[in-house]
Amino acid sequence: MRFNNSKILALKYRPRSFKQLIGQEVVAETISNAISINKIPNAYLLTGIRGVGKTTSARLIAKNLNCENNNKKVCDDKDFCQHCVEIENSNHIDVLEMDAASKTGIDDVRELIENAKYNPTSAKYKIFIIDEVHMLSKQAFNGLLKTLEEPPEKLKFILATTEPRKIPVTILSRCQRFDLKRVELSKMFEHLKKISSLEKGKISDNALKLLARASEGSVRDGISLLDRALVFQSLNSETIIDEKDIRKMLGLADKSKLINLLKSVLDGSEKQALKELKELLDQGLDAKNFLNDILELIYLFGRTVNLGTIEKDMFLSEGELDLIEKSSKNLNMQDLGLFWQLTLKTIDDIKVVSNENIALEMYLMQLIHLKNIDENDSIPGFSNIVSGKSLKSTNKIEENKNDLNYKTLKDQLKNTDQIKSLTKKNLDSAVEIKTFDELVSLAEQKKELELKFDLERNVRVINFQNGKIDINFNEKLNESFIKKLSQSLFEWTKKRWIITLSKDESSKTLYQQKIDDKNQILDKEKESQTVLEFSKIFSDADLTEVEEKND
Repeated sequence: MRFNNSKILALKYRPRSFKQLIGQEVVAETISNAISINKIPNAYLLTGIRGVGKTTSARLIAKNLNCENNNKKVCDDKDFCQHCVEIENSNHIDVLEMDAASKTGIDDVRELIENAKYNPTSAKYKIFIIDEVHMLSKQAFNGLLKTLEEPPEKLKFILATTEPRKIPVTILSRCQRFDLKRVELSKMFEHLKKISSLEKGKISDNALKLLARASEGSVRDGISLLDRALVFQSLNSETIIDEKDIRKMLGLADKSKLINLLKSVLDGSEKQALKELKELLDQGLDAKNFLNDILELIYLFGRTVNLGTIEKDMFLSEGELDLIEKSSKNLNMQDLGLFWQLTLKTIDDIKVVSNENIALEMYLMQLIHLKNIDENDSIPGFSNIVSGKSLKSTNKIEENKNDLNYKTLKDQLKNTDQIKSLTKKNLDSAVEIKTFDELVSLAEQKKELELKFDLERNVRVINFQNGKIDINFNEKLNESFIKKLSQSLFEWTKKRWIITLSKDESSKTLYQQKIDDKNQILDKEKESQTVLEFSKIFSDADLTEVEEKND
């Protein structure tokens, strides 16, 4: 029985050397090679999602740096030296681990810097491992700067974080960064299968594939889920865990049932769709998992529509592939784009709705309603979904207004409240917005002061075209900004705009750009002959503002 060793599997099978670290072979080889040729940075920065091996890698680096046999390429896990054993057990006097989530202040960093003054007692290097380093306060980061850049010869820092963007650039520039990626599904499956075999667990390959997919690339999550499954199996040693048991354990729906559910939605069979949903809910379906599975199916439908038959892989059965191919024959990307946006909106809705089952039923009815609206829609864009959290409004109103058939349009809308006043009069009153400055000015004219404030101070414009905005924003942006901007643009221009989020942070906000322009003019004028002559007469005078006057 596996209970002879009560240690949880995530700790029991923690990698003891770089060669056991799965999915991070490039990082492991790079670090090992650097240590073997003595190219060691002052500080390492390890980033990645939870459970991919950041803290484990930090300890492995510490082992390789202090191993008595560190002339080898990697530390030999079959014959550990005393330093490696102590580091593995977290009781080495020269390897200090600090959790920045609980020790965030400058006083904690001062204590750490004070310890940095002393040489290692027994090992080659004194090593500070700081986990979740992004949690440190601004003052703590500032206190760490100088020591991080020029530490004592025998001191090394290893920083780990899930949020590298929250770390000041001054800290990032002083570290050698390694990004640990999500572990591939195939490698995760093989790893879980190996552990299951070592634990003498009776679990099917399909069940292990499901666990691998549910881990989302996190090794720790995958092993923890396997631990749960094996505990269930250990209660009855004759039981073999199969895919059905794992789905029940995780609150997941059978993929073929989900495909049939979507098929009922696409066919407009509301009663059948709700009946199938009820059956899934009775089996313990988790709402968030259900919606994420729907997103995955929408993606697979989209691939089938655009690229043809999906190649078979280890995580889709032939039966599921056939169902996807048959169900996607009458679909188009307009429908799938709407379904995708509504699903994302529903994921946000279930966070505030007390009864998730009602939210899911309403979601299915909305899907059926959207499909019915678009069946004979010759003017794409009038059934677009706009939510406070949505960053894309994927459809456009046809540019040629003279070709609009208002009677057909009225029939197509089918009493929805999305567009109530699309008349010739309001089309003629549409405003054309060509630049971002014009948008800000229009917001001021319309007395939308909150929207104007966000546009000026919290939004960085990456690209602006008539009908499309590409933006980046800071953490101060109002939660309802996207919804408000989308609604206002439609109201003012009588057309839907595509609003896209960009990761590019190189641009500045309009407010910051104005400040920079003002400072640039000020600096230029300070070098002018007039100001220099004035300064000679009045030595304590200073130019603080420049005003332009038109004659």
